[in-house]
Order: sequence, then C-alpha cells, then structure tokens
Amino acid sequence: MNYNFLYQKLASRIEKLRKSKGMTQEELAEKAGLHRAYFWDIESGRNTSIKTAYKIAKALNIKLSELFSF
Repeated sequence: MNYNFLYQKLASRIEKLRKSKGMTQEELAEKAGLHRAYFWDIESGRNTSIKTAYKIAKALNIKLSELFSF
C-alpha cells in the first residue's frame, strides 16, 4: 500500500502550523534540531519518522496529536 498521501497531509499540516506561528523553515528546523535541508524534505512530503514529528511538534509548542489533526 502506498502511504504517500499521508506524508503529503503531514507536510501540509506542518507548513500551515509553521506559517501560523510566523516561522521560517530555517527557524523551525533549528528549533527542532533538524538540518534545514532535511526539514525542506519533510515539508515536501518525504517520509517522516514519529521521532522527527515529535521534535517538530515540540518546537511548535503543540501536542503530537495536533500535528496529525488533518
């Protein structure tokens, strides 16, 4: 089964939340402890681990479950 649609939904959600907080990709990547190029991949819909999603949620100051509220 192809789960690319889930990665795309997560990518869109991360981008929306990031922008609502007035953050650039670089700012959020740094706050989450991620390389900016890797973060760009995440927002492009690439495979994202739960560990990385947790880091992003923490950097956005939200619950992990909120990140997955599509």
